[in-house]
Amino acid sequence: MSPVEMWTLGSGTPRAGTAFAERAEARGWDGALMVDSQNLVGDCFIGLALAAKATSKLQLGTGVTNPWTRHPAVTASAIATVQAESDGRAVLGIGRGDSALAHLGLSPAPVPTFRRFLEHVQGYLRGDDVALDSSDIDRLGLAGQPATSRLQWLRPTVPKVPVDVAATGPKVIALGAVLGDRITFAVGAKPERVAWAMDTARAARQAAGLDPDGISFGVYVNCVAHDDPEVAYRLGEGGLASFARFSVMQGQINGPVSDSERGVLSRLHDAYDMNAHTQGGSPQAAVLTSDFADGFGVFGPAEHCVSRLRSLVDLGIERIVVIGGGAGADRAEASKANQRFVAEVLPAMHELNR
Repeated sequence: MSPVEMWTLGSGTPRAGTAFAERAEARGWDGALMVDSQNLVGDCFIGLALAAKATSKLQLGTGVTNPWTRHPAVTASAIATVQAESDGRAVLGIGRGDSALAHLGLSPAPVPTFRRFLEHVQGYLRGDDVALDSSDIDRLGLAGQPATSRLQWLRPTVPKVPVDVAATGPKVIALGAVLGDRITFAVGAKPERVAWAMDTARAARQAAGLDPDGISFGVYVNCVAHDDPEVAYRLGEGGLASFARFSVMQGQINGPVSDSERGVLSRLHDAYDMNAHTQGGSPQAAVLTSDFADGFGVFGPAEHCVSRLRSLVDLGIERIVVIGGGAGADRAEASKANQRFVAEVLPAMHELNR
């Protein structure tokens, strides 16, 4: 059984992001991701840099950034700064984009655009010379100008930042498998769906002449610990709706699903209101069912959560990003559920590494 890292998800909200990271480290999480959605929360890279100074062991990453809101050199420089300030604890989590883009009137980046961004950001993080996208500078008539683009300030003593591709559909899974250092799947918590994603990644690596097992796999899981599964599900329904939507974002359902799951996903696509993104009690949350939640998420007593999460580790998953109680949920109940997860589920998962 592979060692497993347990990660939590939060944001760089001013005055709160640092406290979030400090709590995560104190409670025994291996890593913490900060959301990149500029209209909804504070800047993730500033939050991560502040968190780096407030922690000593916690891994820190974006959860996740996108190819549209920053040039790849800017993204690489920002996360490389976090890497240097944290003594090598940074991870660049990146996907095609969702709420950050929706609030700018944009849709997720096309796959070819995502590919080019990944190629360039990896080049910058390695310290390579990256080809310039534009020759507009020529009109300035300079005596000299850069022929290529490179992060000249990188320190050779600091390890390269790993790039973790958030992926759901087969095209992005394949892209992440070839161009990423890690993949974290957003396909729900059913072992057959996670196995499908892993097989898709391995096949892409093999086709590219790479070691099929030469990449680390993780998974995003909506998980709430509560003795009453229905209460747990209601606490996590906002996040579940948001993450399940990735499997039907373009209207086409990705991965193996049952007939009933197909129906829920189709209704979720049609009902999704970005104005209520991640919110409990939202129109999108209303189309979910308890049966669907039991497959795509993990909701119930602590021992149930441990059993379900261990089934993913058995597949070869090395990293689990836990999405707990969402916005709009009863704050007191959500706090109790989070405390229970930390007290009972987190230690049981770490026991797998001993």
